[in-house]
Amino acid sequence: METVKVQYAKTHLSALLHAVERGEDVVIARGDRPVARLVSIDEDVRRELGFVAYDVPEVFFDPLPDAELDAWEGIG
Repeated sequence: METVKVQYAKTHLSALLHAVERGEDVVIARGDRPVARLVSIDEDVRRELGFVAYDVPEVFFDPLPDAELDAWEGIG
């Protein structure tokens, strides 16, 4: 794992991204203190949205009544 200073990361971001694409992890440090890590994103990971089966009723997409819109907007 390579550690670089913030200024180096700012001026060599493209090269650091290429290193990450090759599978390397890069730590960015402010002074001697690590503050961030660049890692590759695994695009093949698929997550299911939600944790329970649920269908949104069609009425959900109906326009809100004016009184409720006013309440959301802090009017009245």
